[in-house]
Amino acid sequence: MSRLLLLTLALSTPALGAEPTVPLLAVTPAAGGEVIGVPAASLPWLLLFPFLPALLLAFTAFTRIAVVLFLLRQGIGSPTAPPNLVLTGLAVLLTLFVMSPALKTINADAYEPYLAGTLALDEAAAEAAAPLKRFMLHQTRAEDLALFVEDDPTVDPRRAETVPLAALAPAFLTSELKTAFQIGFMVVLPFLVIDLVVAAVLTALGMIMLPPQLVSLPLKLLLFVAVDGWHLLVGSLIGSF
Repeated sequence: MSRLLLLTLALSTPALGAEPTVPLLAVTPAAGGEVIGVPAASLPWLLLFPFLPALLLAFTAFTRIAVVLFLLRQGIGSPTAPPNLVLTGLAVLLTLFVMSPALKTINADAYEPYLAGTLALDEAAAEAAAPLKRFMLHQTRAEDLALFVEDDPTVDPRRAETVPLAALAPAFLTSELKTAFQIGFMVVLPFLVIDLVVAAVLTALGMIMLPPQLVSLPLKLLLFVAVDGWHLLVGSLIGSF
């Protein structure tokens, strides 16, 4: 994922030459004082750094995978198992696997040439954005993209280089959320059927004081394990890309 930082280096790296600095830390030893600062033009981008992980993940397959995994846990009816850390870790690992072709292209065409000094920072950022934009455009619905570029005659949805990232990113995220909810519905539906059957049986037996979740949770876990649910779900998520 560090390769995707090339997309933001052009914004956060100061230009060469003398620039006014904003003091960040003042150190005053006994022999004198020293001020450590950064270029003033870089300060707004430094303030955006806490949001950088969320922005980078929004450009990848993480959104779809994470939403489906959390909907699965909600459908099973277990609020704490698997824990958030486990689901997030699985989502990150699956994202790296799905994005590996794009990451390899970014590494070969942008990151390594930039480290070798054969590409300038702006050129490396453009090379890094190209495979990422192709992936995002392939997963974006035409109607979602049209919502952001309908008035721009220069945009050709069939050519990633003509689609600005500022319009492609929200369209991609909108499409990913829609796809995630569609997959999540198919995942949760069997568990809903079990909940309805258990509630109806308990009501027919007059056991209205017994919470249906106590009975349905083991049945849902048994069903999920019997059909090898994790294998099917992970395979379906990877295949959806």
